Amino acid sequence: MEEVKRYPLPEDDERTSLREGVVRALCAVPMHFVSTINIEGLSATDLFAMNTLLGGTIEEQTVATLNATRAIWDPNGKWADYEFKRYAESFPDVRLERNDGGVPLIGIELKGWYLLAKEEMPSFRFKASADAMTVWDLIAVFPWSLSNVISGKPVLESPYIEQAKYAADLRTHYWEHRSANAQPVEHPNTHPYPEPGSSYSDIVHDDRGGNFGRIARVRGLMDEFIKEAMKTTLAGIEARWWVQFLKLFDERSDEATIRARFERLAQQTGHDSEWADEVVNYVTRLMEM
Repeated sequence: MEEVKRYPLPEDDERTSLREGVVRALCAVPMHFVSTINIEGLSATDLFAMNTLLGGTIEEQTVATLNATRAIWDPNGKWADYEFKRYAESFPDVRLERNDGGVPLIGIELKGWYLLAKEEMPSFRFKASADAMTVWDLIAVFPWSLSNVISGKPVLESPYIEQAKYAADLRTHYWEHRSANAQPVEHPNTHPYPEPGSSYSDIVHDDRGGNFGRIARVRGLMDEFIKEAMKTTLAGIEARWWVQFLKLFDERSDEATIRARFERLAQQTGHDSEWADEVVNYVTRLMEM
């Protein structure tokens, strides 16, 4: 099976060094991110829908943070007439361009991932054809949560950053080799930074479940990142345990049933009943606040 490789970046192209600065800035976004959003009064069962409620707003504020950290990606002021702009209905949805338009220097497909989502992984679809991006373009996924776990302000974690063109190739390769009966992916006639409304997404003819583009499921792409992100501690408890508890709570069982099932879950994963008791008591108190 042919190996999918990242595209080399031309050393003599100024976008290569610019891209390095943009990657550093993306990594610094969580430290500089400030949000005016403050969530209060949501029921625990509504938490699973948080990405739908706040995803776009958080992405908008992430772009503002990128522009506010210009000193990281443009320390010498070489690109003073450029700024990051978000276009929700275009691909990529974030572009570094002049105020008067023109061809973008770099594009970023920006995604937010609510850490307590029921799927325990990002659920977005990345369907764009590799032809719709340059070798400098990126895909960036920011895990986020609320400062008080089930209330408070959005807090970003360290992002997943990858060459977008490579991610598209690996996604397509995975799809075409996932089974002996898999059909070829059809590529549209497109180009980098396609016009709004034009066809730039790859086309598949064997996707009854609507799963094409879910790169979180592509082996070798986000696996390790997701695994580590789910270990992020929120109020002293790893995100993966919050999700498991909230799933039990979402079934509207009584507290005794939730406690018993959580204890069984804890034992299956190497924790004792005392640990399970501590977690259940803490989470229950927090959810009553």
